[in-house]
Amino acid sequence: QVQLVESGGGLVQPGGSLRLSCAASGSIFIIYVMGWYRQAPGRQRELVATITSDGSTNYVDSVKGRFTISRDYAKNSVYLQINSLKPEDTAVYYCNAILATIGTRAHNNYWGQGTQVTVSS
Repeated sequence: QVQLVESGGGLVQPGGSLRLSCAASGSIFIIYVMGWYRQAPGRQRELVATITSDGSTNYVDSVKGRFTISRDYAKNSVYLQINSLKPEDTAVYYCNAILATIGTRAHNNYWGQGTQVTVSS
C-alpha cells in the first residue's frame, strides 16, 4: 500500500504565497516522478508541475516563474512553492507519484486526496 498525503493549502490574498507539501509512504521501492496537478470547479484536472528522479522539472506555462517544485528524495516528499498567487490559481491541488512498489517493477500512478487553495481578497 502507498499513501500520498498533502498539506499546506488555504485561503490567501492575491499576490500571496503558499507552500504545498506531499509525503509518500508505504512499500515504495523507487519513485520515478512526482508532481502536482490541480482541478478548478467545472474544469478538468490539469498538470501544474513535475519533477523526475534526476531533478528535471516541467511546468505548465501559466505558472512558470511563479511556482517552484522541489523534492526531498530521502523523505519521499515533493513540495510546491507558490508565489504571486492569482484568483485563477484557485483549485484543489493534487499530489501525484509514479513509482514502483517493493517486489515489482511496474510503474504505478498514485494520487493524494487533494488540498484546497483559494485565492481571494
